[in-house]
Amino acid sequence: MKTIRFKSFSSGSCGNCYFLGIFNEIEGCEAGVLIDAGFSPRRLAKELAREGLGFDDFAGLLVTHDHNDHIRSLGSYCKRLRKPVWTPPELAGALSRHFITGEFYGACRRPLAPGWNEIVPGRISAQYFAVPHDASYTCGYALLLDGYKFVIMTDIGAMVPQALSFARQADTVVIESNYDLYMLRHGPYPKDLQDRICGGNGHLSNDACAEAIGDFVHPGLRNIFLCHLSEHNNTPELAYKTSADVLSGIYAAPDGPLAEEKIPRLCPLPRMTPSPLFIL
Repeated sequence: MKTIRFKSFSSGSCGNCYFLGIFNEIEGCEAGVLIDAGFSPRRLAKELAREGLGFDDFAGLLVTHDHNDHIRSLGSYCKRLRKPVWTPPELAGALSRHFITGEFYGACRRPLAPGWNEIVPGRISAQYFAVPHDASYTCGYALLLDGYKFVIMTDIGAMVPQALSFARQADTVVIESNYDLYMLRHGPYPKDLQDRICGGNGHLSNDACAEAIGDFVHPGLRNIFLCHLSEHNNTPELAYKTSADVLSGIYAAPDGPLAEEKIPRLCPLPRMTPSPLFIL
């Protein structure tokens, strides 16, 4: 029996890194990818080993954008592993000039074309979509793993139609639920940083995340993971409740289109510690 599995190693301003793979119960991981590189290779090796995995279990890395918490260890990965690093062309150019990626990125650089790109032949394909965020270029990804549809959108200042379109077809969605607006406005951040976070090119609030979930939820959706929660302007409980309330209302409506459907699993991802290896 084959399964799709997902693990977050870190999700937040402290660093971001995720693993996604196709598994066979007898032989283990058959094909996998890493998303973002904000987690050191040494720590990654240790956490993969806890799951019976290693560097050979992912074919390369997808990168969402060039902020430090997403590429902090990309230069080290390129130097040590020499695996492909797939990005949109605009982001590839920015990474080639970034001081963190250094001289080792060039040999690993693999710009993606618009539309679907086969990154693990016959097994995994990826398509990027642009999202608003104050980096050089920021994107989310839709992935097909043996036909299983997975979407990730992190560091997204506002929801965009293409992201919603992919999410409406996905089996699993990873979506940012970064801050609670009240906590942000009454918290320790200076006004200019507050404005940057909630100004449309920063991060997605709990309310905006919940609204997006209400827009894209559909009968085939199995899992929703809330990512990139703020340490100072959010709590896992608050992020969960905001989206759970929307989901509950939709699925509880007796005359609604989802009344007879099973509600998707909803799970906030931990900021600084690895998650379980979820079976999706």
